[in-house]
Amino acid sequence: MGLTGTVLAVDAGNSKTDVAVLDAAGEVLATARGGGFRPPVVGVERALAALAEPVERALAAAGVASVSHVSACLANADLPVEEEQLAAAVTARAWGASVTVRNDTFAVLRAGVAEPRGVAVVCGAGINCVGMRPDGRTARFPALGRISGDWGGGWGLAEEALWHAARAEDGRGAPTELSRTLPAHFGLPTMGALIESFHLGRLAPARRHELTPVLFATAADGDPVAGSLIDRLAEEVTLMATVALTRLDLLTEPTPVLLGGSVLAAGHPQLDNGIRTRLTAQAPLAKPQLVTAPPVLGAALLGLDHLGATPGALERARLVWEPSRT
Repeated sequence: MGLTGTVLAVDAGNSKTDVAVLDAAGEVLATARGGGFRPPVVGVERALAALAEPVERALAAAGVASVSHVSACLANADLPVEEEQLAAAVTARAWGASVTVRNDTFAVLRAGVAEPRGVAVVCGAGINCVGMRPDGRTARFPALGRISGDWGGGWGLAEEALWHAARAEDGRGAPTELSRTLPAHFGLPTMGALIESFHLGRLAPARRHELTPVLFATAADGDPVAGSLIDRLAEEVTLMATVALTRLDLLTEPTPVLLGGSVLAAGHPQLDNGIRTRLTAQAPLAKPQLVTAPPVLGAALLGLDHLGATPGALERARLVWEPSRT
Protein backbone atom coordinates (compact mmCIF):
# COMPACT_ATOMS: atom_id res chain seq x y z
CA MET A 1 0.00 0.00 0.00
CA GLY A 2 1.43 3.37 -0.99
CA LEU A 3 2.08 6.32 1.28
CA THR A 4 -0.92 8.59 1.72
CA GLY A 5 -1.28 12.22 2.71
CA THR A 6 -1.22 15.69 1.23
CA VAL A 7 1.01 18.72 1.63
CA LEU A 8 0.29 22.42 1.47
CA ALA A 9 3.59 24.09 0.49
CA VAL A 10 3.92 27.84 1.04
CA ASP A 11 6.79 30.10 0.10
CA ALA A 12 5.89 33.60 1.28
CA GLY A 13 8.36 36.36 0.54
CA ASN A 14 8.22 40.10 1.06
CA SER A 15 6.94 40.74 -2.46
CA LYS A 16 5.02 37.58 -3.46
CA THR A 17 3.68 34.28 -2.19
CA ASP A 18 3.65 30.94 -4.02
CA VAL A 19 1.44 28.08 -2.84
CA ALA A 20 1.13 24.46 -3.98
CA VAL A 21 -0.89 21.43 -2.91
CA LEU A 22 0.72 18.02 -3.48
CA ASP A 23 -0.13 14.43 -2.74
CA ALA A 24 2.30 11.98 -1.13
CA ALA A 25 3.33 10.69 -4.57
CA GLY A 26 4.72 14.13 -5.44
CA GLU A 27 1.91 15.03 -7.83
CA VAL A 28 1.07 18.73 -7.79
CA LEU A 29 -2.70 19.07 -7.46
CA ALA A 30 -2.94 22.87 -7.57
CA THR A 31 -0.89 26.06 -7.35
CA ALA A 32 -1.67 29.70 -6.62
CA ARG A 33 0.16 33.01 -6.26
CA GLY A 34 -0.54 35.93 -3.93
CA GLY A 35 1.02 39.11 -2.63
CA GLY A 36 3.83 39.65 -0.16
CA PHE A 37 3.95 38.46 3.44
CA ARG A 38 5.02 41.27 5.78
CA PRO A 39 3.92 40.78 9.41
CA PRO A 40 6.32 43.47 10.75
CA VAL A 41 4.57 46.03 8.55
CA VAL A 42 0.90 45.03 8.77
CA GLY A 43 0.77 42.71 11.81
CA VAL A 44 0.43 38.94 12.00
CA GLU A 45 -3.35 38.81 11.60
CA ARG A 46 -3.47 40.98 8.48
CA ALA A 47 -0.48 39.13 7.02
CA LEU A 48 -2.22 35.77 7.60
CA ALA A 49 -5.44 37.12 6.13
CA ALA A 50 -3.55 38.06 2.96
CA LEU A 51 -1.85 34.64 2.93
CA ALA A 52 -5.25 32.95 3.23
CA GLU A 53 -6.35 34.18 -0.19
CA PRO A 54 -3.90 32.15 -2.34
CA VAL A 55 -3.94 29.24 0.13
CA GLU A 56 -7.70 28.86 -0.03
CA ARG A 57 -7.67 29.21 -3.82
CA ALA A 58 -5.13 26.39 -4.06
CA LEU A 59 -7.04 24.14 -1.64
CA ALA A 60 -10.26 24.70 -3.57
CA ALA A 61 -8.57 24.00 -6.91
CA ALA A 62 -7.12 20.78 -5.45
CA GLY A 63 -10.55 19.75 -4.25
CA VAL A 64 -9.58 19.48 -0.57
CA ALA A 65 -10.64 21.41 2.51
CA SER A 66 -7.37 20.75 4.36
CA VAL A 67 -4.16 18.72 4.10
CA SER A 68 -2.12 16.32 6.19
CA HIS A 69 0.76 18.74 6.64
CA VAL A 70 1.46 22.43 6.05
CA SER A 71 5.05 23.26 5.11
CA ALA A 72 5.33 27.05 5.30
CA CYS A 73 8.58 28.89 4.57
CA LEU A 74 7.93 32.50 5.49
CA ALA A 75 9.82 35.76 5.17
CA ASN A 76 10.27 37.63 8.45
CA ALA A 77 10.25 34.40 10.47
CA ASP A 78 13.76 35.27 11.54
CA LEU A 79 13.84 33.98 15.13
CA PRO A 80 12.65 30.61 16.52
CA VAL A 81 10.09 32.46 18.66
CA GLU A 82 8.70 34.11 15.51
CA GLU A 83 8.46 30.72 13.81
CA GLU A 84 6.53 29.43 16.83
CA GLN A 85 4.16 32.40 16.82
CA LEU A 86 3.53 32.10 13.09
CA ALA A 87 3.08 28.32 13.37
CA ALA A 88 0.39 28.89 16.00
CA ALA A 89 -1.32 31.44 13.76
CA VAL A 90 -1.22 29.09 10.75
CA THR A 91 -2.46 26.18 12.87
CA ALA A 92 -5.45 28.26 13.92
CA ARG A 93 -6.45 28.54 10.26
CA ALA A 94 -7.02 24.75 10.16
CA TRP A 95 -5.38 24.33 6.76
CA GLY A 96 -3.63 21.14 7.86
CA ALA A 97 -3.44 18.48 10.57
CA SER A 98 0.16 19.51 11.33
CA VAL A 99 2.18 22.64 10.62
CA THR A 100 5.86 23.45 10.29
CA VAL A 101 6.97 27.05 9.83
CA ARG A 102 10.52 27.90 8.82
CA ASN A 103 12.34 30.97 7.61
CA ASP A 104 12.07 31.22 3.83
CA THR A 105 15.84 30.73 3.42
CA PHE A 106 15.28 27.05 4.27
CA ALA A 107 13.12 26.78 1.13
CA VAL A 108 16.01 28.03 -1.01
CA LEU A 109 18.32 25.48 0.60
CA ARG A 110 15.99 22.50 0.18
CA ALA A 111 15.19 23.47 -3.42
CA GLY A 112 18.86 23.18 -4.31
CA VAL A 113 19.80 19.85 -2.71
CA ALA A 114 18.84 16.22 -3.18
CA GLU A 115 18.48 15.71 0.58
CA PRO A 116 18.08 18.15 3.51
CA ARG A 117 21.82 18.64 3.87
CA GLY A 118 23.86 21.74 3.08
CA VAL A 119 24.11 25.48 3.59
CA ALA A 120 22.33 28.29 1.77
CA VAL A 121 23.17 31.99 1.63
CA VAL A 122 20.48 34.28 0.25
CA CYS A 123 21.28 37.84 -0.76
CA GLY A 124 18.35 39.85 -2.06
CA ALA A 125 17.09 42.96 -0.33
CA GLY A 126 18.82 41.63 2.79
CA ILE A 127 21.18 38.76 3.58
CA ASN A 128 20.64 35.50 5.44
CA CYS A 129 22.20 32.07 5.83
CA VAL A 130 20.89 28.73 7.08
CA GLY A 131 22.16 25.17 7.14
CA MET A 132 20.63 21.77 7.84
CA ARG A 133 21.48 18.11 8.23
CA PRO A 134 19.18 15.11 7.68
CA ASP A 135 19.24 14.42 11.43
CA GLY A 136 17.34 17.68 12.03
CA ARG A 137 20.26 19.82 13.18
CA THR A 138 20.18 23.34 11.78
CA ALA A 139 22.37 26.44 11.77
CA ARG A 140 21.00 29.93 11.33
CA PHE A 141 21.53 33.62 12.02
CA PRO A 142 19.00 36.18 13.34
CA ALA A 143 19.31 38.17 10.08
CA LEU A 144 17.83 41.34 11.61
CA GLY A 145 20.26 43.76 10.03
CA ARG A 146 23.06 45.65 11.75
CA ILE A 147 21.54 45.02 15.18
CA SER A 148 22.36 41.33 14.74
CA GLY A 149 25.73 41.88 13.07
CA ASP A 150 24.60 41.55 9.46
CA TRP A 151 26.08 43.42 6.52
CA GLY A 152 25.10 43.19 2.87
CA GLY A 153 22.03 42.63 0.79
CA GLY A 154 20.85 44.94 -1.97
CA TRP A 155 19.49 47.54 0.43
CA GLY A 156 22.69 47.58 2.49
CA LEU A 157 24.85 47.88 -0.62
CA ALA A 158 22.81 50.84 -1.86
CA GLU A 159 23.20 52.60 1.49
CA GLU A 160 26.96 52.00 1.51
CA ALA A 161 27.25 53.29 -2.05
CA LEU A 162 25.36 56.47 -1.12
CA TRP A 163 27.59 56.98 1.95
CA HIS A 164 30.82 56.72 -0.04
CA ALA A 165 29.51 58.85 -2.88
CA ALA A 166 28.35 61.63 -0.54
CA ARG A 167 31.71 61.75 1.22
CA ALA A 168 33.58 61.72 -2.07
CA GLU A 169 31.66 64.73 -3.33
CA ASP A 170 32.10 66.85 -0.18
CA GLY A 171 35.76 65.96 0.32
CA ARG A 172 35.53 63.70 3.38
CA GLY A 173 36.12 60.51 1.44
CA ALA A 174 38.17 59.00 -1.35
CA PRO A 175 37.20 59.95 -4.91
CA THR A 176 34.79 57.54 -6.56
CA GLU A 177 32.78 57.46 -9.75
CA LEU A 178 29.78 56.60 -7.57
CA SER A 179 29.39 60.33 -6.88
CA ARG A 180 28.57 60.68 -10.58
CA THR A 181 26.85 57.40 -11.47
CA LEU A 182 24.38 57.32 -8.58
CA PRO A 183 22.76 60.72 -9.21
CA ALA A 184 22.99 60.19 -12.98
CA HIS A 185 20.76 57.13 -12.63
CA PHE A 186 17.94 59.49 -11.62
CA GLY A 187 18.88 62.20 -14.11
CA LEU A 188 20.38 64.39 -11.40
CA PRO A 189 23.66 66.34 -11.68
CA THR A 190 25.22 65.86 -8.23
CA MET A 191 25.11 63.85 -5.04
CA GLY A 192 23.83 66.95 -3.30
CA ALA A 193 20.81 66.95 -5.58
CA LEU A 194 20.25 63.23 -5.01
CA ILE A 195 20.51 63.56 -1.22
CA GLU A 196 18.05 66.46 -1.28
CA SER A 197 15.62 64.49 -3.47
CA PHE A 198 15.57 61.54 -1.09
CA HIS A 199 15.42 63.75 2.01
CA LEU A 200 12.54 65.88 0.74
CA GLY A 201 10.59 62.94 -0.63
CA ARG A 202 10.86 63.81 -4.30
CA LEU A 203 12.29 60.31 -4.69
CA ALA A 204 10.54 57.54 -2.77
CA PRO A 205 12.82 55.79 -0.24
CA ALA A 206 12.10 52.44 -1.90
CA ARG A 207 13.87 53.64 -5.05
CA ARG A 208 17.21 53.35 -3.27
CA HIS A 209 17.23 49.68 -4.24
CA GLU A 210 17.70 50.79 -7.86
CA LEU A 211 21.21 51.89 -6.94
CA THR A 212 22.56 48.38 -6.31
CA PRO A 213 22.88 47.53 -10.03
CA VAL A 214 24.53 50.96 -10.53
CA LEU A 215 27.07 50.02 -7.86
CA PHE A 216 27.90 46.75 -9.64
CA ALA A 217 28.21 48.51 -13.01
CA THR A 218 30.52 51.14 -11.51
CA ALA A 219 32.66 48.41 -9.96
CA ALA A 220 32.82 46.55 -13.28
CA ASP A 221 34.16 49.75 -14.87
CA GLY A 222 37.10 49.62 -12.48
CA ASP A 223 36.14 52.03 -9.70
CA PRO A 224 38.15 50.95 -6.60
CA VAL A 225 35.64 52.16 -4.00
CA ALA A 226 32.74 50.38 -5.69
CA GLY A 227 34.90 47.31 -6.16
CA SER A 228 35.78 47.26 -2.46
CA LEU A 229 32.10 46.99 -1.57
CA ILE A 230 31.66 44.01 -3.90
CA ASP A 231 34.70 42.36 -2.35
CA ARG A 232 33.32 42.99 1.12
CA LEU A 233 30.05 41.31 0.17
CA ALA A 234 31.95 38.29 -1.19
CA GLU A 235 33.79 38.07 2.12
CA GLU A 236 30.55 38.31 4.10
CA VAL A 237 28.80 35.59 2.06
CA THR A 238 31.83 33.33 2.50
CA LEU A 239 32.03 34.04 6.23
CA MET A 240 28.36 33.21 6.83
CA ALA A 241 28.62 29.98 4.85
CA THR A 242 31.84 28.92 6.60
CA VAL A 243 30.44 29.58 10.07
CA ALA A 244 27.29 27.58 9.25
CA LEU A 245 29.38 24.69 7.90
CA THR A 246 31.49 24.76 11.06
CA ARG A 247 28.46 24.71 13.36
CA LEU A 248 27.09 21.65 11.54
CA ASP A 249 30.44 19.81 11.44
CA LEU A 250 30.36 19.86 7.64
CA LEU A 251 33.70 21.52 6.92
CA THR A 252 35.46 18.17 6.58
CA GLU A 253 33.17 16.61 3.98
CA PRO A 254 31.91 17.67 0.54
CA THR A 255 28.86 19.85 1.15
CA PRO A 256 26.72 21.97 -1.18
CA VAL A 257 26.66 25.71 -0.51
CA LEU A 258 23.61 27.13 -2.27
CA LEU A 259 23.62 30.76 -3.39
CA GLY A 260 20.27 32.45 -3.96
CA GLY A 261 18.49 35.78 -4.04
CA SER A 262 18.45 38.51 -6.65
CA VAL A 263 21.95 39.88 -5.94
CA LEU A 264 23.69 36.49 -6.06
CA ALA A 265 21.56 35.30 -8.99
CA ALA A 266 22.49 38.30 -11.14
CA GLY A 267 25.77 36.73 -12.23
CA HIS A 268 28.20 39.54 -11.34
CA PRO A 269 31.66 38.13 -12.19
CA GLN A 270 33.56 39.97 -9.46
CA LEU A 271 31.15 38.80 -6.78
CA ASP A 272 30.86 35.24 -8.09
CA ASN A 273 34.61 34.80 -8.48
CA GLY A 274 35.24 36.43 -5.11
CA ILE A 275 32.92 34.04 -3.31
CA ARG A 276 34.30 30.95 -5.03
CA THR A 277 37.93 31.96 -4.43
CA ARG A 278 37.30 32.64 -0.76
CA LEU A 279 35.32 29.43 -0.26
CA THR A 280 38.13 27.43 -1.84
CA ALA A 281 40.54 28.94 0.69
CA GLN A 282 38.33 28.76 3.79
CA ALA A 283 36.10 25.73 3.11
CA PRO A 284 37.83 23.73 0.36
CA LEU A 285 35.28 20.89 0.37
CA ALA A 286 32.31 23.22 -0.05
CA LYS A 287 30.54 22.94 -3.40
CA PRO A 288 29.06 26.34 -4.32
CA GLN A 289 26.16 26.37 -6.74
CA LEU A 290 23.49 28.84 -7.78
CA VAL A 291 19.87 27.98 -6.98
CA THR A 292 17.59 28.71 -9.90
CA ALA A 293 14.55 26.63 -8.86
CA PRO A 294 11.66 28.56 -7.27
CA PRO A 295 11.71 28.38 -3.45
CA VAL A 296 8.18 26.92 -3.32
CA LEU A 297 9.82 23.71 -4.55
CA GLY A 298 11.88 23.70 -1.36
CA ALA A 299 8.78 24.15 0.78
CA ALA A 300 7.15 21.26 -1.11
CA LEU A 301 10.15 18.96 -0.64
CA LEU A 302 10.31 19.78 3.08
CA GLY A 303 6.63 18.87 3.33
CA LEU A 304 7.18 15.60 1.50
CA ASP A 305 10.16 14.88 3.77
CA HIS A 306 7.77 15.25 6.71
CA LEU A 307 5.42 12.66 5.17
CA GLY A 308 8.31 10.25 4.59
CA ALA A 309 7.85 10.39 0.82
CA THR A 310 9.89 8.15 -1.46
CA PRO A 311 12.79 9.40 -3.58
CA GLY A 312 10.56 8.92 -6.62
CA ALA A 313 7.92 11.22 -5.14
CA LEU A 314 10.53 13.86 -4.37
CA GLU A 315 11.85 13.66 -7.93
CA ARG A 316 8.33 13.84 -9.37
CA ALA A 317 7.69 17.06 -7.47
CA ARG A 318 11.05 18.50 -8.48
CA LEU A 319 10.33 17.93 -12.16
CA VAL A 320 7.26 20.17 -11.94
CA TRP A 321 9.46 23.19 -11.20
CA GLU A 322 12.63 21.94 -12.91
CA PRO A 323 11.41 20.28 -16.13
CA SER A 324 14.86 20.63 -17.68
CA ARG A 325 16.01 17.76 -15.43
CA THR A 326 14.20 15.28 -17.72
